[in-house]
Amino acid sequence: MSYKLLSLERDGHIACLTLRRPERGNALSLALMREITDAVNSFIYDTVSRVVIFKGEGKHFCVGADLKDEARWEAENNDSLLMKTRLTQVGRDLIEAILKMNQISIAAVKGAAAGGGACILSACDFRVGAKDCVIGYPEVKLGMNLSWGALPLCYNLVGPAIAKRMVIGGGLEKADDLLSWGFLDETVAAEQLTFRASGMAEFYANKPPMASQMIKRGINAIQMMSSSVMHMDGDQNTLAILSDEFKKARDEFLNKNKKKK
Repeated sequence: MSYKLLSLERDGHIACLTLRRPERGNALSLALMREITDAVNSFIYDTVSRVVIFKGEGKHFCVGADLKDEARWEAENNDSLLMKTRLTQVGRDLIEAILKMNQISIAAVKGAAAGGGACILSACDFRVGAKDCVIGYPEVKLGMNLSWGALPLCYNLVGPAIAKRMVIGGGLEKADDLLSWGFLDETVAAEQLTFRASGMAEFYANKPPMASQMIKRGINAIQMMSSSVMHMDGDQNTLAILSDEFKKARDEFLNKNKKKK
């Protein structure tokens, strides 16, 4: 299948999924999110691919949800409350699809990975970042909670105190700190990022696939034992975006970007 907003290349045992909205920092529109989910699901019965690398075209990996996405805000403004809760399912479907992949997943992170972009990283098995990359969850600055079932993923990587710092603080954290906390597995010079991600992919692609994939599924199951309580985060998100705090923060964000132009 061909995609408009991403590319998917398979080469032997290694595949590469590249987000391709560089002019928008690979921001996650509803259309892009659905394409990612479809592309990831295309690996369900693929027994040749053993590793999938996720990366972004251009300066950034992914700056998060596209706050200018007309489809998203038309639905938010015109559809029922029930439909608003369904929209958060698009993000959860994306994250769950990545988590359920049989293949080993590796994220190659450059520039910024924020919000939904950070959620994608946390759903991957491994993360290698450029030394100057920044990662964070700025949702709180818009008066929003972290949804998509992503809170346990952050918690599993960094523990409770750092998870609270990242999600409540809402800042973009530096690569050195992310490495020391365990969010990133490795950091390299920006010009070495593709080479290192490919080397890591080769390493895992050469492991016995059946055993590797069984181990991955087992560890994921252990990590997600407490995630059942996160069924409500979509409802929380729906409530949050109805608040005056969110509307004010979103308007300020959009107006700030207009002034930059």
